[in-house]
Amino acid sequence: MLIYYVCLFTAILIGVAGQVALKTGTLSVADSSGIPLFQPYVILGLGCYFASALFYIFALKKIPVSIAFPSVSMSYVAVAIIAHLLWNEPFGSYQMIAIAFILTGVFLLVRA
Repeated sequence: MLIYYVCLFTAILIGVAGQVALKTGTLSVADSSGIPLFQPYVILGLGCYFASALFYIFALKKIPVSIAFPSVSMSYVAVAIIAHLLWNEPFGSYQMIAIAFILTGVFLLVRA
């Protein structure tokens, strides 16, 4: 059973990497009029999402979707922190409160 939770955790990490790559790709393009679909970081981000989905699908073989899907919200926590550190995006008291709710919810859900 542990391997399925490892796959879920891996899916979450790869999804976070994908989000960071997508954001990096959009910031590296000077022209803001279109979607930089063929920018290398955007392609990398989409590839990460695909790989993440593969790990998630494998995890769903044994983990109930009622636990697996809400657990993916852990990526919101990681992305918010990374976005603040990399791009100085807002991370104030409201973000901290929201993250505390997410962490508490996932903790309670997984323990149930």
